[in-house]
Amino acid sequence: MHQKILILDFGSQYTQLIARRIREFNVYCEIHPFNRIPKLDNTVKGVILSGSPFSVRDKNAPMPDLTGIRGRYPLLGICYGAQLLSHTNGGEVLPSAIREYGRATLEVVDSNCPLFTSLSPKSQVWMSHGDTIAKIPDNFKVVASTADVKVGAFSVLGEQTYGIQFHPEVYHSVEGSKLLKNFVVDICGCNQDWTPASFIDETVSNLRNQLGNDKVVLGLSGGVDSSVAAMLLHKAVGPNLTCIFVDNGLLRKNEFSQVLESYKTLGLNVIGVDASQRFYSELKGVSDPEHKRKIIGRIFIEVFDEEAHKIKDVKWLGQGTIYPDVIESVSVNGPSATIKSHHNVGGLPEKMNLKVIEPLRLLFKDEVRRVGKELGLPGGILNRHPFPGPGLGIRILGEVTPEKVRLLQEADSIYIQGLREAGLYDKIWQAGAILLPVQSVGVMGDERTYEFVVALRAVTSTDGMTADWFHFPYEFLARISNEIINRVKGINRVVYDISSKPPATIEWE
Repeated sequence: MHQKILILDFGSQYTQLIARRIREFNVYCEIHPFNRIPKLDNTVKGVILSGSPFSVRDKNAPMPDLTGIRGRYPLLGICYGAQLLSHTNGGEVLPSAIREYGRATLEVVDSNCPLFTSLSPKSQVWMSHGDTIAKIPDNFKVVASTADVKVGAFSVLGEQTYGIQFHPEVYHSVEGSKLLKNFVVDICGCNQDWTPASFIDETVSNLRNQLGNDKVVLGLSGGVDSSVAAMLLHKAVGPNLTCIFVDNGLLRKNEFSQVLESYKTLGLNVIGVDASQRFYSELKGVSDPEHKRKIIGRIFIEVFDEEAHKIKDVKWLGQGTIYPDVIESVSVNGPSATIKSHHNVGGLPEKMNLKVIEPLRLLFKDEVRRVGKELGLPGGILNRHPFPGPGLGIRILGEVTPEKVRLLQEADSIYIQGLREAGLYDKIWQAGAILLPVQSVGVMGDERTYEFVVALRAVTSTDGMTADWFHFPYEFLARISNEIINRVKGINRVVYDISSKPPATIEWE
């Protein structure tokens, strides 16, 4: 068993970021809601309290009992976590005179504090709080301050307990990672042995023990999550794994054949199913985005179920569930409202009466890629941009028809190939073309045209939760626009989407 850091989540938007920073040190950590603290065993080496949208002064503020943690384990409170430690031990937390949000300069007051070992005497940090610690308990000591925040950080005398008013996990806290590493590695004494290679060895061993000679079926999408899950299962059970890749007619141009070929070169046992006409038939006349998603999800389950039943004695359904999905299902506020129903394939195991196996449920997206690289997955799969489950079905606004799919596939192919040729593909988190439900007047030669409009989308992101639009050189946009309009009959106008997330989503539907 790996040593681990326990992160208690109070609902902060940054909690997952704390975990990802810690995993970058090759240290395993887990996120648990503050009101569901797991049993603490000898693998736990330290505990972190996250930030929160709550104020400790709120009537319903989260107030967990920390008596089994404080003094027994090194403890770090971040923002709300720091205020909680002060407030519950006789300190005073008051509303800030001004909301403290954004960059600030932290000055280390006590350079002997192990939390600040090797940090600069002054460094930039990121503040995000409406309350401030006005008075600390008697056995607390101020170890760092900013111009506006006297208690920028504190330590507790005689304990390995610390609190900080800023967010070390965010990019804008320049030496934040160094501070977290001081806590996790030096103060908590964690071994840095959580590596892709160790994950593969342990996961494959556990899969072999769990599955034995049972047969497993898994739905491949061509994306990194399902591909890495398939490779791990293949290493564990070999020919007892059957993968099913369904062509819903909404994939990118030539994607079905290209992806099938790449999987076969990896030695995977893959069945390709062309069900495109079935999807087109059911989608006819449907324009509502949520209705389209539900139709696409339902037919996928039906097709997958039919193909899986052709394989005898299957007992397990493999899924590419990753750690953010797991966290979301047990979050502080309960499962979030479904924003995109296609993420939800929960009906599949019940319908098929299979047990579920999820080899990636402990990993973040960036860790999945590192594991895939260690497994030898080709870059074409490993570095592929995220692609929505309903595919081009939600990039064709309005009704989906085979002709619209063809138009969008051609335009999208020119765009994506252009990104690769310009060396831009790997700098972008996700890119794609969207066919708009409007037609515009244009002129080609001496003829007046009345054809479709395509919008191009490209964003940068680390996890897809927030995203900024990519700043293309004008020359690139001009070239791609010309190529699409000249080569794709039926499109006479190209626009570029410069909306960030939030408030816009990455996909249009």
